[in-house]
Amino acid sequence: MTMRRSMILMMTASLVALAACEKKAEAPAGNSEVNTAAASPATATPAAAPGDPVASAMSAGPASIAADAAVVAPNPDGTMKTLREGKNGWTCMPDNPATPGPDPMCLDGNAVKWAMAWLGGKTPPEGVGLAYMLAGGIDASNTDPAAKAPAAGKDWVHTGPHIMVLNAPTLNAQFKGGDAPDVKSPSVMFGGTPYAHLMIPVN
Repeated sequence: MTMRRSMILMMTASLVALAACEKKAEAPAGNSEVNTAAASPATATPAAAPGDPVASAMSAGPASIAADAAVVAPNPDGTMKTLREGKNGWTCMPDNPATPGPDPMCLDGNAVKWAMAWLGGKTPPEGVGLAYMLAGGIDASNTDPAAKAPAAGKDWVHTGPHIMVLNAPTLNAQFKGGDAPDVKSPSVMFGGTPYAHLMIPVN
């Protein structure tokens, strides 16, 4: 998946601007279909070089997707800059250095719409979305979509490389979630809310 509200200000600003990026790079027919085949570390983009936001963003997704994805990053004032135009309808963002762990991500067009609804506190539109976080992710809460930092006495939820399947309630119903998920197995984040989604580890 992450995309997620636990990512603090800079990553939030990134997601808010994704709708504009999506209009620049419309997905080709069939792009929004879900393929939950787990990407192995061998198919992921190589690890990012320190200080290289494009490489960081590309590390979130399989090389076959990241190579042609748009890459966006936030400016200090919260506006967005496009670091690279995309060709395949996917959008990737680099790691947010303000969070205590890696969290770059790549999202398809439906995942972008889901993220916009989540950040705006609105009901996500129909359409299953897919997002990759092959460099891992970190979240303030596994149950509270509005959390921006862990609750008192709690730690960040650290996840390894994973795929997020969004807007798939019948799939979510087959797996557990909760405050302390087993991040080594498929689990549900934000269960019982409109933003529930499946987290699938890939290693």
